[in-house]
Amino acid sequence: MKRFWLILLSLGLVMAFSASAWAVDVKFSGSFYAAGLYQDRTTFRKDSGTDGPSTAFYYQRLRVKTDFIVSPGLSLVTRFDALERSWGAARATANLGSATAATDPLSSGTTAENENIAFDLAYIQYVSPIGMFLVGIQDDGAWGTVFADSTSPLGRITYIGQFGPFTALGYIGKFKEQSYSAKNPLQTAADRDIDQYVIAGIYSWKDGSVGLLGKWIRSALPRAAAYGQFEQSVYFLVPYIKAKIGPVFVQAELVYGFGDYQKYDTGAGGTDVKLENLAGWVDATVDLGIVYFGASVAYVAGDNKDTLDKKEGGFITGGADWNPCLILFNYDRYYWVGKTPGWDGTANNNNGDNPYLASNDGGMTNALFLQGRVGVRPIAPLDIMASLSWATVDKKPTGILNANYGAEVDITATYKITNNLSYMLGVGYLFVGDYFRGMSNDQQIRDNYLVINKLTLTF
Repeated sequence: MKRFWLILLSLGLVMAFSASAWAVDVKFSGSFYAAGLYQDRTTFRKDSGTDGPSTAFYYQRLRVKTDFIVSPGLSLVTRFDALERSWGAARATANLGSATAATDPLSSGTTAENENIAFDLAYIQYVSPIGMFLVGIQDDGAWGTVFADSTSPLGRITYIGQFGPFTALGYIGKFKEQSYSAKNPLQTAADRDIDQYVIAGIYSWKDGSVGLLGKWIRSALPRAAAYGQFEQSVYFLVPYIKAKIGPVFVQAELVYGFGDYQKYDTGAGGTDVKLENLAGWVDATVDLGIVYFGASVAYVAGDNKDTLDKKEGGFITGGADWNPCLILFNYDRYYWVGKTPGWDGTANNNNGDNPYLASNDGGMTNALFLQGRVGVRPIAPLDIMASLSWATVDKKPTGILNANYGAEVDITATYKITNNLSYMLGVGYLFVGDYFRGMSNDQQIRDNYLVINKLTLTF
């Protein structure tokens, strides 16, 4: 019997060592932050009876990206966010900010899921002899510079090819699926999807790059009678440039949108509306070592209410990733605190006003923005920066008397404790502009300020 078990054990060891190996290499990366925020008032109104309280709370987020390396050139990539919540606060039942449902516009999960754990990305990455293919739910919405970017998950099939200094990129993406399925049995209109098609090219050199992206978004969702029986078919051209010339780093991006914002079905009635939307950004920074300084000019067109057959603003925004100030046009503040409203529907942040596209979120809209900044690094780990920003409305909404959003002074100090751990302290003061008086100059407004500190770990 002893000999029998010895032979059986030997056979088991042979089988174990000769079996094919499973995915054996796993790489983790990610970040964690914990922050505390105080905002003086949650509205810009004064003497209204609903001026809004001050708010102060701590919040955090853990983000973990995992690469399962199956073989050289073949990986499964996933990412989740966990415990994205305010310490001790009641759990969310709906998304903060603009969404009317419990969805989070920059996540695959709801706000409530992100307060526990929400997987955002899961895709295959395959490097083939003819280029790299990505298939699954991936990051979408980022291109060129940070301006106009709103990085959010999207189901895509992506191809990336590298040909010397040239990079070719193309993908198709699905914003909304309306076909019948066992999981969605109430949807029976297969042609009422929202799809995206993108091609792009980049030329890179040692100290810079230039690129051009072309995008087509077709939204057949509003063809349903409940939406008005029209179709959207819009196109975007997005050139950018980044270049370093000595101590000067310059970057610029232009976003031009055109096409059919509303194209009514035959017999449906209604006035067809064309999209003619423009946005742009130019930014320059001069780095002299201990001291640096820079300036930015940004523009996002507003909609002219007198041209009913054209949509000049509201579709393109400055994006959720671009946060030029601590108060004005800051999506992080907006996500955690919500809008800071003035009178008669005026608010910071304003939102894009295209309800048929799920990725349409906050960020700067309808504005001309100017900023100057200066920074100093007295010691290697410490970076102190001060900025002065000013913004005005491009097109005044109907009934709103004034165009000035206001001027903001921000001071931030970031100390690098270790290579992976940093601490930031920031103070922002907004001299609130008359735009927030709304439809009457007799309506009183008050200035606003914010204090934030944030500890960030990357790994």
